[in-house]
Amino acid sequence: MRALYDSKSKSISDRGVNEILSGSEKLKTWLLVEAELAKAQAEEGFIPWEAAEGISQSCKLENLDLEEMERIKVKVGHGFVPFLKVLVKACPKEAGKYVHYGVTTQNIQQTSQLYQMKKVHDIFLKTCGEILENLSVLAERHKDTVMPGRTHGKHAIPITYGYKVSVWISELLNAVERLQECEKRVFQVMMGGAVGSFNAMGEVGIHVQERVAKALGMYAMPVPSRSISSHKEEYIMDLALLCNVCHKMAEEVYYTGMEEFGEVSEAFQEGTIGSSTMPQKINPKLAKGIIANSQKLYSMVSLGLFSSVRMFEGDSSSYMLYDGMLEEALELTSQVLMRMEELTRTIHVNKEKMYENAWKNRGLDNSELVMMNVAAKIGKDKAHGLMYEKAMKVELEGRDYLSVLLEDEYLTELFSREELEAMIRPENYVGCGSKIAEIMAEKAADKAKGLMEGK
Repeated sequence: MRALYDSKSKSISDRGVNEILSGSEKLKTWLLVEAELAKAQAEEGFIPWEAAEGISQSCKLENLDLEEMERIKVKVGHGFVPFLKVLVKACPKEAGKYVHYGVTTQNIQQTSQLYQMKKVHDIFLKTCGEILENLSVLAERHKDTVMPGRTHGKHAIPITYGYKVSVWISELLNAVERLQECEKRVFQVMMGGAVGSFNAMGEVGIHVQERVAKALGMYAMPVPSRSISSHKEEYIMDLALLCNVCHKMAEEVYYTGMEEFGEVSEAFQEGTIGSSTMPQKINPKLAKGIIANSQKLYSMVSLGLFSSVRMFEGDSSSYMLYDGMLEEALELTSQVLMRMEELTRTIHVNKEKMYENAWKNRGLDNSELVMMNVAAKIGKDKAHGLMYEKAMKVELEGRDYLSVLLEDEYLTELFSREELEAMIRPENYVGCGSKIAEIMAEKAADKAKGLMEGK
C-alpha cells in the first residue's frame, strides 16, 4: 500500500476501502463490466441474446483459471489479454465469440476503476458526514469558549473555539459539495473502442454505452476518447482540497497541543507509548498521519497535469500513470479521513488554558474594542493614534495595559474604571463568533444527516 501507515493505522477501520481496491475486486469489476457490456449489446441487437446470457453467467471469479491467466501474462506481455483469454475459455463456445466485442482494453479497465472509485467515493462522503457531525457537536459545545485569535503567528483579537470550528465546517462543506458536484463528470463509462469514435460498433455503440452507464449507476462519457484525463485529474484535485481542510485542522491540533499552548490535545489512552527513549512522550499520532498523507497527495496534482498532456488518441504512459495515481489517491485520502473522524470525535479541549492564553497580554488584545469606543467620540484616525501610543507603552515599557489606560486623563473622563476593565476582558469582544458557531453547527448537522443517509 502506498499510503503512509503507522501503528495508529492498526486501530482505525478503513470502512472497507482496502477490500474494494484489492486485486480480486478489480477482477470482479472487470467481469461485471464485461457482463453489462454484453447485455447492453444484446439489448441493442448487436450480439445474440444467447451469447449475452452465456457471458453474463460465466462472468464469475470462480470460473476463471487464474493460474492459467498468470502463465499467459508471462508469455504475451499484456495486462488484460490474459484475462480475456481465460474468460473466453470459461464461456460457452458460441458465447465466447462475443466477449469484449467492439471495445478495447482501456474501455473496460478505466470504466472498472471508476466504478470501484465510486464505491470508495460513497464511503468517503459518509465519513465526511461523520466528521461534520463531530464538528457540529464541537462548534455548539464551544461556541462561547474564549481563546486568542491569531494572525501572522501573533495574538490578534479574541475569538471563540466554536468560531474556529465553524471555519473548518465551512471549508469542509465546500469540499463535500465539490465532490458531489463532480460525480457526473468523473464517474463516466467509456465504450468508444480503439480511438473513441465507436468504429467497431457504429451508432449502436452510443446507446450501448448509455445502457452500461445506467446499469452501473454511472454516467456516459460524451466523447469516450482515451486521451481525456481531465475528469481523473479533477477528482485527484478535489480529494487534495478535501484533505487540505483536514490537514488544516490537524496542523492546529498538532501545534496548539504543544505545551507552550496547551489548548487542545488528542485523546490519550493509557498504555500508548510515544517514544522508545523518552518515557514522558505523548505524541499526536492522528494529526501527524493526516499531515503526512495529505502532503503526499498534493504532489500528485502537478504530476497528473503533466501526465494528462499526450499527443494523439491514446497513450499508455499516461493512463498507466493515472491508474496508479488514482488508487494511491484513494488510499491516502482514506488514511486522512478515517483519522480525521476519530480526531474530531475524541479531541480534548482545554477551556481554561484557552482563556488563560486569551488573557496573556492582560487585555491588550482588546485594543480594537477600546479604540472603537474612543472613535465614537473623536473619530477613527485620532482614536487609532491614541490607542497605538498606549499599546506601544505596554510593549516597550512592559507596562500593564489597564494601568496605562487609567493614567490617561482624557480616557478616564470618557470612561469609568469599570467600563475600561470591561472593555479589555476577552469574553467581551468575540464579535458574532458564538452566533456563527451556532449557525454552522446546524448546517453541519443537517449535511451530516444527509450524507450518512446516502443523499
